Amino acid sequence: MNNNLGTTELDLTPTQIKHFFNKFYTDDVSFPCEEIDAIIGFFQKRNFDTNSASSTAIVLLNQARADGVDVFTLIDTLKTLPSMQLNQVIAQILNSYREPTSLLGYRVKVNDNVYESRNILV
Repeated sequence: MNNNLGTTELDLTPTQIKHFFNKFYTDDVSFPCEEIDAIIGFFQKRNFDTNSASSTAIVLLNQARADGVDVFTLIDTLKTLPSMQLNQVIAQILNSYREPTSLLGYRVKVNDNVYESRNILV
């Protein structure tokens, strides 16, 4: 059977496994509350759901910190983008944090001319 998980087997003791999972969610990530409120408010103003605004905000805050960019400068830059372009930028940023097997995307509907397409013989 072929899958994307790999076939490496590890010989871990129950103690090692317990130690590994006990370390989950122990890293503290903190941001100033005004930055969090500003970026969540930015996305909620653009009709993002509360949960998706929060999730997107955390990803952008982490990326801004990693790149050394001020969050308010980032928000000012994002304000200048039209809605469609903003969605494309957000999708690219979120995809950079995801596994390649589960990328986000969107489809733009193409308007076909029905009158012309019915006369084409294949």
